Amino acid sequence: MRGHIRRRGNKYAVIIELPKDDKGKRQQQWYTAQTLPEAEKLLSKLLHEQDTGRYVKPSKLTLGTFLNDWIKNIGHTISPRTLEGYKTIARRIDKDLGYIPLVQLKPNQIQSYYNQLMSDTGRHDTKGSLSPLTVRHHHALLRRSLRDAVRWDIITRNPCDAIRPPRPQKKQINVMTESEVTAFLEAAKQTDYYALFYTLLYTGLRRSEILALRWLDIDLLYGQLQVNRSLHQLKDTSYVYRSTKTGKGRLVALTPTNIDVLQQHKQQQQANNLLLNKQSKESDLVFSHPDGSPVRPDTVTHVWARIANKLDITASRLHDARHTHATLLLKQGIHPRIVQERLGHSTISVTLDIYSHVTPHMQQLAAQRFDEAFNTRHNTPVKNDANDV
Repeated sequence: MRGHIRRRGNKYAVIIELPKDDKGKRQQQWYTAQTLPEAEKLLSKLLHEQDTGRYVKPSKLTLGTFLNDWIKNIGHTISPRTLEGYKTIARRIDKDLGYIPLVQLKPNQIQSYYNQLMSDTGRHDTKGSLSPLTVRHHHALLRRSLRDAVRWDIITRNPCDAIRPPRPQKKQINVMTESEVTAFLEAAKQTDYYALFYTLLYTGLRRSEILALRWLDIDLLYGQLQVNRSLHQLKDTSYVYRSTKTGKGRLVALTPTNIDVLQQHKQQQQANNLLLNKQSKESDLVFSHPDGSPVRPDTVTHVWARIANKLDITASRLHDARHTHATLLLKQGIHPRIVQERLGHSTISVTLDIYSHVTPHMQQLAAQRFDEAFNTRHNTPVKNDANDV
């Protein structure tokens, strides 16, 4: 007999036979049902799972313990900063849901947890709610970890698949105008980060990428740089180098003015090294402290914000340099594929989605250029108003 039902007082026990253990000893698994129809339905379900190879023996493993073990297993596959973020989220999940046995975790429990995060006491200090985007980060971690739990035969299905996480509002992208870029860089000359900010605005690199650049990654003769790693500072203030966000390196062409700025920066760095009796090497960081140590990422961000706020520029985040670079290129009619390659996005759809605000201008520019090309071929004069571009 593969399974049977037994009445126990006012309830029913559903017993199924399991494969014998290593010593040949008989094994059974008991379940409880409130009514006979419920017991019959449960028995049929369990036997079907055994027949299809989807049956998983219930375990007392809790969600909190599982998440802790899961993070240890996948830690080497993600960046240190991402790992720190995962640990922070896992601690919060453990606080509210960690006691629940993994096999008993239900979609409604996870949904209630999300609702709690978005309530007035959702933050860890109970002062305010978490944003929908942050809650989606919690959902992403839970869904990914529980997907692995299914693959590892710990649970039969992922309860996160039955949940729709909150939809975050799309962030407003702030970009500089050409005149603001000029004013910003003029003000940046009074800081130690002029060459760094110039290169950010003229290449669209990420903060982590530009702080990891070495002189051996830059070819000033041919005017290009190679992005193949990133720099991250951990909470203990140590620094680690990782591969780029997409895991792929990329070449970024430099403008002539950017080459000049980097050349002057290199000469100044070499002069400083002579004063410190320090040998200049191609493996030296392009942007560093005088002793060659990495620049603290948050320091660069704060200096950028201070200059932008002083000039009353809305693009006050360091990441806005990246948005400015991409937006100005697209407005100039540069093909989105080229912009994608410069930014290092995984797909062109990512680029087009982020910079959808430029699409109307691109449409207008495309229409005018088509009109100019068509009428030029037919020798028809076309009014060319530069203010319309």
